[in-house]
Amino acid sequence: MAAPITTSSPTAAAATTGSYFVPMAAMTALFFLFGAVTNFNDVLMPYLKDVCQLTDFESTAVQSAFFGAYFLMSLPAGRILEKVGYKRGIVLGLLIMACGALLFIPAANTQAFGLFLAGLAALGAGVTLLQVAANPYVAVLGPARQAASRVSIVGVANNLGGTLSPLVGGLLLFGGSAVLKARLAALPTAQRLAEESALVKTPYLGLAIFLVVLAGVFFLLKLPEIDSIPVDETEAVAAPVAGRRSALDFRHLVLGIGAIFLYVGVEVGLGSFLIRYGESHGITQLSSFTQQLVRGLSAATGWAAALFGQAPDPIDTTAGFTKAVGAVLVASYWFGSMVGRIVGIPLLRRFNDRFLLVGVCTMGVGLVLASVLMAGETALWLIVLCGLMNSIIWPVIFPLAIKGLGAFTKQGSSYLIMAIVGGAIIPPLMGFIATSGGGLRIAFIIPALCYAYLLFYAVSGYRVR
Repeated sequence: MAAPITTSSPTAAAATTGSYFVPMAAMTALFFLFGAVTNFNDVLMPYLKDVCQLTDFESTAVQSAFFGAYFLMSLPAGRILEKVGYKRGIVLGLLIMACGALLFIPAANTQAFGLFLAGLAALGAGVTLLQVAANPYVAVLGPARQAASRVSIVGVANNLGGTLSPLVGGLLLFGGSAVLKARLAALPTAQRLAEESALVKTPYLGLAIFLVVLAGVFFLLKLPEIDSIPVDETEAVAAPVAGRRSALDFRHLVLGIGAIFLYVGVEVGLGSFLIRYGESHGITQLSSFTQQLVRGLSAATGWAAALFGQAPDPIDTTAGFTKAVGAVLVASYWFGSMVGRIVGIPLLRRFNDRFLLVGVCTMGVGLVLASVLMAGETALWLIVLCGLMNSIIWPVIFPLAIKGLGAFTKQGSSYLIMAIVGGAIIPPLMGFIATSGGGLRIAFIIPALCYAYLLFYAVSGYRVR
């Protein structure tokens, strides 16, 4: 899996700077897609819990199927990229995702949870191939010292997609007109569930068509091939490759794999259970701020639902906390991450990225523990604020973890992408604790422990030895 080291002089780098725009724009579009597809699962999970009559623990199979594909596909993805290159690998990943999206149609027709999981696994496999290609690709499109800020730029697109998809998903899956809701409520349970399951067919069919078109665009697009992270012009690689037989011989990478595992786990876990967490608090009256936010975002995204042939009424905010209200909070959680990355771009250029990582991880521990000790909307909004803390964790940890790997860059990237399987492990662990008598409050201790490990990595685990 070793790849030759690519080096460049300042003159060569300056000569090719202009060529970075189109590849960066293409990668930015991919990261928007990553966020939209991934975060739609946060509303899909409680939706399938109802449609397929699942427990909290069983519903976490949604995230396990999607993120489990990262674990199974990451190393094969690295080998695929070595054989076919970045561009063809991206095209293949998009087509695999399209096949996964199409599986939602027979799954909805039969209400077979297994088919839904198969579709999610295919989507996850396609995203994995794209991630293995896109993350290191973005890291090397420019000076090494600005890698974290470049990853933050595409991260903004990722979070924009992740912010919009729960909003649209909440309207499509939990919205609907009052007449439609009344009609569905009057139907026998089996018939009602059958009609509700059909709501996912149109958005996923549209996604499949979009993915095929995007694959065609990337097939025609000219992208430069880049093999590994170049040495920064102003500093030497921190550790020589001599004597290393594998990327796993680098301690900072191994600890970084654990950091990525827990970061993705905590990010996905908090987003996945935010709706259920809100329901567990039994909130019967929303604050005026939350009501205004929900009504405003509901109106702003109503046009998107109309594009899919839906005409939902504005979300009802008088009934207290509902799944539709929760979908807005999920979107707010991811919006906070997007804002944090926008703010983080200049901060990462100006300040030591590791010091910033220490700060956000410390705040993450504090916010989760405070939420567990509180009740009502305050507890929910503290979790929403964790999205802001999550914003720069990936763009700082990923470059730190692959720094100095040289010929093992692609291999190290594959291991880091494999660690995204944390999104398949942490949510079920939280669900198991919640359904085994601990309740969601106790389950939320797990994210606090994840932030604690990330703090350790920021303090000492990152050091190249």
